Amino acid sequence: MVVRHGAAVAKAHAADTDRAAHEVRVALAAHPALAGILLPPLPAGLRTGAGRLPNDPRPVTTWPYGVPVDPADPDAAPWEEAAVLLARLHRVAPARLPDSGTRTATAAAPATAAGTGTGTATGTGTAARPATAARPATAAGTGTGPAPLPPMRGPAKAAAAVARMEAAAPDHPAAPDVRRAWERLPAWARGEAPSPRGDAVCHGDLHLGQLVRHPAPDGPWLLIDVDDMGLGDPAWDLARPAAWFATGLLAPEIWQRFLGAYTAAEGGAVPSAGDPWPQLDVPARALTVQTAALALAKAAREGRRPDEVESAVLDACTRIGTL
Repeated sequence: MVVRHGAAVAKAHAADTDRAAHEVRVALAAHPALAGILLPPLPAGLRTGAGRLPNDPRPVTTWPYGVPVDPADPDAAPWEEAAVLLARLHRVAPARLPDSGTRTATAAAPATAAGTGTGTATGTGTAARPATAARPATAAGTGTGPAPLPPMRGPAKAAAAVARMEAAAPDHPAAPDVRRAWERLPAWARGEAPSPRGDAVCHGDLHLGQLVRHPAPDGPWLLIDVDDMGLGDPAWDLARPAAWFATGLLAPEIWQRFLGAYTAAEGGAVPSAGDPWPQLDVPARALTVQTAALALAKAAREGRRPDEVESAVLDACTRIGTL
């Protein structure tokens, strides 16, 4: 649940959120090395608190408001900006994150989009530094660091999507194709084994809804939503637009703009020249299966047939299952 109040946004996360890992992720959004890439939390958002409602187990974080992508103006979608932000994120050395040391009142404040290190919800840079540091606690919660970066949650989310399909629509005529495409993925793409490449800081759930302009209304684009962020294969962050391109849902020229901006910005997920698909193939297939599984679950919940876009993704699963 996300609620906006003026220049601030509060987000109530899932009740089963891993709080130790989540605090690391939220604190990373305030890390100076990620200034200008990720939207930093408001000072109160650095500490993942309990829900305000009685007996509400959901952790809550607070963020400055940013202007999202306008879904009514697809021609203005910031594909190149998203690609550059991903490339910059993937270039950040994990050894720089998080800082070692203990939480103190003198630790660095969250940076604004301009990277001043003292930002507020309005981007004026005049707020006092928060008592909770940008350095996250250890997984044991002792406040002494450094805390380990958690793994990127992309494969785990794909597995959860398939589980939702099995619960909601196991007998749908398209379910066997989705199941077959899922079973033919390697174990790491199903969240059942470590990724063969886990050396990059990844967003974990990249789509255009994960970008905002901050300070509003016309500041630079920044990535939001660190719930799935962590170490992993950076190709996963390119997988959703790659899957849309492969299924015919994303125009080839838009895909080329996105990929060209990423490689020009020296992103490390794919080679700067040559065929990117050896790196993108497995993550793109996994994201296709995830999207198809969620589509079946949603259609079953709403008592309808899959729509045109959902059918295109389901058809892609049929092709994947024949590989």
